Amino acid sequence: MSVLLLILIYIAFISLGLPDALLGAGWPVMQPDLNVPFGFAGLAQMLISAGTIVSSICSGAAIKRFGTGRLTAASVAMTAAALLGFSAAPSFVWVLFAALPLGLGAGAVDAALNAYVANHYESRHMSWLHSFWGVGALSGPLILSFLLLGGHSWRSGYLAVGSFQVLLVAILLAAVPLWDKVRAVKTEKKPDAHRAVSMCTAVKIRGVPSALLVFLFYGGIETTMGLWGGSFLFKVKGLDPALSATWVSLFFASITAGRFLTGVLTFRLSNNAMIGGGALTVLGGILLLLAPLPLPVSLVGFLLIGFGCAPIFPCMIHETPVRFGGSSSQSIIGYQMAAAYTGAALLPPLFGFIANAAGMVLMPGFLITYILILLANFLRLRHIRAA
Repeated sequence: MSVLLLILIYIAFISLGLPDALLGAGWPVMQPDLNVPFGFAGLAQMLISAGTIVSSICSGAAIKRFGTGRLTAASVAMTAAALLGFSAAPSFVWVLFAALPLGLGAGAVDAALNAYVANHYESRHMSWLHSFWGVGALSGPLILSFLLLGGHSWRSGYLAVGSFQVLLVAILLAAVPLWDKVRAVKTEKKPDAHRAVSMCTAVKIRGVPSALLVFLFYGGIETTMGLWGGSFLFKVKGLDPALSATWVSLFFASITAGRFLTGVLTFRLSNNAMIGGGALTVLGGILLLLAPLPLPVSLVGFLLIGFGCAPIFPCMIHETPVRFGGSSSQSIIGYQMAAAYTGAALLPPLFGFIANAAGMVLMPGFLITYILILLANFLRLRHIRAA
């Protein structure tokens, strides 16, 4: 049962990644169709992230009441409905209406499954789990790019991804009894020691504020690349929209490949070594984007940022029970994910509105600021261990 459940969790994470890069990859063609300013993609992303923040903060209580299986099935159903809403949206206002439930559903799935794996599986499974998120994240733009090159509308991309999510909901609903059986076995062997910790209490724990800042700026880096990376390549480097969408997909492919590799390296390297090495790799990739070098060098930097991002999120999550204790880790993981979504909600739109006036060329400068703050706060966490 445990192996079947792990397979199901992996499949659920593919579905979680599928819509994540669609907005950024499709925005160069969505924006003229919807007839709104270019920076308005940030408004939709802000609502998506607001939904994920709310559901992440509430995830501890929701998991306790409904169980991980039921919460996952209901949340994926919500994201499926939202994606189908995107595909049928007659105006940008309807895109905004669909954005909030998309975020609510995604945040609940993300927090619930991350907490479950952090407490019950080895670090390699956490990294490989997030690599399956990357499979979904890179598949979304690839599907969109394929359809755009075939002469179809961006709406067909959302329709295809939403249809896959509907199929997954049926599988998750059928698997709810499996979650219940595994939960009963685990509770019998080891009673649930989870302790709900309020946000006010959590931020008083040594190291938690620094951890939240790491997640906040990590969310800003990854989402800025996903939302504006294609536009940076299109407007600054001169690639056409379809090729730009493909490179956004390759950015997520590099995260995916990096997380497969991270899972292997965790047999020899600690979580902290993986996080620090990843952050330095991100910094190197950003410097390549910033330098006035030929396009191929910039594209290498694009991929290096993805490889560097690969270990940071999963290794930070898996280290949470070690740093802050298993009993409070479920709540703290929810808050950390809320911090990451806050970064995703605020930092990319902030850059988008500034770029409207000053140009996309500023993106690498913003990214350097984010990664330096992340590194400074990670250094404060390296030696913290739960009592």
